[in-house]
Amino acid sequence: MKQKILVRSLIAAGIIAAGTGAFAKYDLSVVSPAVAASAPAAIVAASAQTAAAAALPDFTGIVAQNGRAVVNVSVTSDMKKVANVPDMPQMDPNNPFFQFFRQFQGQMPQEQAPTHGLGSGFIVSPDGVILTNAHVVDGASDVTVKLTDKREFKAKVIGVDKPSDVAVLKIDAKNLPTVKLDPADDVKVGEWVVAIGSPFGFDNSVTAGIVSGKSRSLPDATYVPFIQTDVAVNPGNSGGPLFNAKGEVIGINSQIYTRSGGYQGLSFAIPIDVVMHVKDQLLQHGSVTRGRLGVTIQDVNQALADSFGLKQPAGALVSSVNKDGAAALAGLEPGDVILRYNQKDIANSSQLPVLVANTAPGTTATLEVMRNGEMRHIEVTLGASKDAKVAVADVADHDHGRLGVIVRPLNPDERKQADVSGGVVVEDAAGAAANAGIQPGDLILSFNGTPVQSPAQLKQLLAKAGKHVALLVQRDEGRIFVPVDLG
Repeated sequence: MKQKILVRSLIAAGIIAAGTGAFAKYDLSVVSPAVAASAPAAIVAASAQTAAAAALPDFTGIVAQNGRAVVNVSVTSDMKKVANVPDMPQMDPNNPFFQFFRQFQGQMPQEQAPTHGLGSGFIVSPDGVILTNAHVVDGASDVTVKLTDKREFKAKVIGVDKPSDVAVLKIDAKNLPTVKLDPADDVKVGEWVVAIGSPFGFDNSVTAGIVSGKSRSLPDATYVPFIQTDVAVNPGNSGGPLFNAKGEVIGINSQIYTRSGGYQGLSFAIPIDVVMHVKDQLLQHGSVTRGRLGVTIQDVNQALADSFGLKQPAGALVSSVNKDGAAALAGLEPGDVILRYNQKDIANSSQLPVLVANTAPGTTATLEVMRNGEMRHIEVTLGASKDAKVAVADVADHDHGRLGVIVRPLNPDERKQADVSGGVVVEDAAGAAANAGIQPGDLILSFNGTPVQSPAQLKQLLAKAGKHVALLVQRDEGRIFVPVDLG
């Protein structure tokens, strides 16, 4: 039996559900026994068919009210393509020409081969803030948003958070239509949901289905408790909203399970409460910080519950504890079963990472733990998640074009490891920076001799710079000044 493959389409698989604030309509009328007894059989049959048809949900109101707030997101990425070079002649490394040929081969020019992708998004504020998937705009050099009225805008990437697969865009517009969000986390399995998106480029396509499951953990995901649906999701749908029957957004469609690359009945959406937590941090800080407990956990099945003396299979079983992590410092041990976190029950292990991630680093949390048949209360001061390093903020449209980098601040762990007090991390390098040899993962410590403390400061320095700048770059253990021609 072939293994199921999780497909996260390049600019794909996230539905744009255009939901309205209107409720889905249901006709609960039935034919009374008295009428059925006196009416002709044909009339009774026709009435029954009409009632059955009318009982189906009607999503036209949702689409009419929210369709205009769903947008098409098209991206262009510059993929590096190395020019064809002849093979280096076979020769003795001691030959004086060996280094010459080696250097010559390494300096052959690279071509930029633009690629194009398509996704979806939805407007959450009248001044042009848009939500979509991180994988839709990941590595994009140009992002264009098209509204249903045919207007097109160049979008700025405010921030990208890969662990949650959420990105925030901004366009220069006012008085835009918006969707209504439902952060209550009250989604029920079996309820109707509807989505609107751009599958294969067909703008504002509507699909509907039901919620198939909640709190799903996916193989390549981190802490996101996905909503599973049977809504049709295809390439081009990524980044769009999933609506409930009241026209409220309950999630962003992100992934599908498939063997063919297309929809096969399993779609997964990021819950909107997770999305809002990420959105707020990206808008305020340009990055996302998450609490870190420092343990590896697993689910508790019936056999494990019996072994650890639990009344029922529940909680998160600690299988390992990271040395010097928050959990180790608080005294957690392998074999502990975490049953409650800050007074919230842990029914299964997938719930714990979400609660920890949504807690700010440095916060003290209370755990209720079963150890050797005894309940213990343990207080732990959370560390900072390493996942914070993948939250990035675009320096600025014109600065990205001149320098060609996307950067983010260092988190405390990274500063300690790199032994620096400031600097920014390069998440992506293209254009002038790439030509100068700067790579993702490099730390930019100074700009023309001025220490760099934040992406905002780098933006300000770039705005005043001439055609040539010198960046102090740290890579691994070494530091070097890199001259960059901004042109």
